[in-house]
Amino acid sequence: MTTQLDKPMKTENTEKQTDVRSRVIAGIALILIGALVMLAQVTQSSELTLLVPAVLGVIFLAWGLVTRTFGLVIPGSILLGIGLGAYLITGPYSGLESDAQGGLFMLAFAAGWLLMALLSPFTSSRFQWWPLIPGGIIGAVGLALLSGGYLMQVLQIIGYGWPLILVGIGIYLLVRRRG
Repeated sequence: MTTQLDKPMKTENTEKQTDVRSRVIAGIALILIGALVMLAQVTQSSELTLLVPAVLGVIFLAWGLVTRTFGLVIPGSILLGIGLGAYLITGPYSGLESDAQGGLFMLAFAAGWLLMALLSPFTSSRFQWWPLIPGGIIGAVGLALLSGGYLMQVLQIIGYGWPLILVGIGIYLLVRRRG
């Protein structure tokens, strides 16, 4: 039989266990990050240096998923997307034209934002849809850069036209009636 006095003890013990687990995970993550950066500096390997952002991303993702902290999934996803993009344009796709390389990098970066949204249910009580907005915009720009031609012209027109949308929204807000 449990009493009211037992409940705070259980909560306090659970908080201590969570605190210890978080410190252990943070310590392991910092050791791995430091070892990776030190290894990249000592070996002066350009391939290893290219992997640093992606590996940092994986470390942050693992840390965020284990501790169920969405705040760690955010930098992990972004770093993984940047690392993947850097690897692709300097490795297997280094022979592409600069616009195509930029498009490929942007698509890899957008994939990081998509990953952030997909992992959100594992770290919070609901799906976080907001990363799909910057990811979608970045992905659209990447597709336009990859395809060239017509989509690049559309992208250029949008580049000139989007300030007009802001002006229109501002005018609407000033003119609309209250209530």
